[in-house]
Amino acid sequence: MPTRVYLDWNATTPLRPEARAAMLAAWELIGNPSSVHAEGREARRLVEDARAALAAAVGGLPRNVVFTSAGTEANALALSPGLRGPAGGPVERLLVSAVEHASVLSGGRFPADKIGHVGVTRAGVVDLDRLKSQLMDGPPALVSIMAANNETGALQPVAEAAQIVHEACGLLHVDAIQALGKMPFNINVIGADLATFSAHKIGGPKGVGALVVAEGIAGLEPVLRGGGQELNRRAGTENVAGIAGFGAAVEAALQALPEDAERMATLRDRLENGIGAIAGATVYSKDVARLPNTTLFTARGLKAETAVIGFDLEGVAVSSGSACSSGKVQPSHVLSAMGYDPTVAQGAVRLSLGWSTEPEDINRALEAWRKLGNTLLRG
Repeated sequence: MPTRVYLDWNATTPLRPEARAAMLAAWELIGNPSSVHAEGREARRLVEDARAALAAAVGGLPRNVVFTSAGTEANALALSPGLRGPAGGPVERLLVSAVEHASVLSGGRFPADKIGHVGVTRAGVVDLDRLKSQLMDGPPALVSIMAANNETGALQPVAEAAQIVHEACGLLHVDAIQALGKMPFNINVIGADLATFSAHKIGGPKGVGALVVAEGIAGLEPVLRGGGQELNRRAGTENVAGIAGFGAAVEAALQALPEDAERMATLRDRLENGIGAIAGATVYSKDVARLPNTTLFTARGLKAETAVIGFDLEGVAVSSGSACSSGKVQPSHVLSAMGYDPTVAQGAVRLSLGWSTEPEDINRALEAWRKLGNTLLRG
C-alpha cells in the first residue's frame, strides 16, 4: 500500500528529530523549574535556554518571552485592554483584520462593543487606507494583523501597518504563528509591539505557544492567575519538555529556512500549475507575496468537504482551511472577507507543504486531483 502524502502542514507539522531529542532529555528530569534546589535549577535551565532561542530568532529579549499552552492562549494574552507603550496612553479598543485566525477574531478580553474589523482587498491583503481611517475615528487602539494568512498564505503589510498604528498612538500585535520558520521575522524590523507563536507549526510539540513583547510595553494582564511563573504574566508550572522541544524546533527551523523556503516555493508553483490546468480551478492570492508553502483553491461545483474526503481516499491529507473547528468543514471566512460569494467560500481547499515534502508527493496530489476532476466535476 502506498505511503500516505501529508499536505496539511499549516494545520500542524511532524515533530522534528531535534525537538524529539530535546523532549526525551527533558522528560528524564524530575525538578519543578520554580524550585531552588539542583533538580529545579536543571529544569529551569531548559526553559531559559528555549526562551533565549525564541527571543534570538525573532529579535526579542528573553525576559519578554512568555510561554503559554498554545498559540490561541498567546493571542488571548496579547489582546488585553490597558496595554500601553513607552510614549502613549492605554489602548481602549481593538481593531483586527477580517482574515485573522478565530482566536484573534474573538477579541481576547476586549468587550464586543470595543472590537472593530478592518477589511481586506480582493487579494486578501489588509486595506491600509481603511485601517488609517478607522484609527482616526476613536481613541488609541490595539491593532492585530497576522504576518501571513493561514489559508491563502498571503503576507500582510505589517511593517507599514506598524508605522500607521504608531502614528495614531496605538499598538500593533502580530500573529506570526504561520510565519515563523517559513519567512524571516523580526519584531524590531517590523515594529511589532507584541507577537505570538506556536511550537507545533514549526516541528515542535502541540500544546506550547509563546507571546513575545517588545521592550517598553506595559499593562499586560495575565489570563491565568496563581503562582508567579513567567514573571507573573502566566500562572502554572511550565511545560518543561514541551518548551524544550519548542526551543530546539526554533533553532532547527531557522537554520534550514533559506533552503526549505526555496524548495517549497518551487514545489508549490508546480502544484498550482497542475491544479489550475484541471477543472478550471482558481488559486487565491496568487498575485501577491505569499508563504512559499501554501495553496488555497476552488473549482466550480466542488464542495470542500467532498474534496477533502476525495483526497483522503486517494491517500493525500489536505484541509478546507483552518483546522481549528473541531473537525468541521466550514466555509472559508477568509474568502468571504475577500469579497467572494459564499458558494465559492464553501469550496475552498488548502494544500500546505513542509520541509520533507518531495516531488513525488506533488505528483500524487495532482493525480488525486485529476481523479476528482474527472468524477466529481464531470459535466
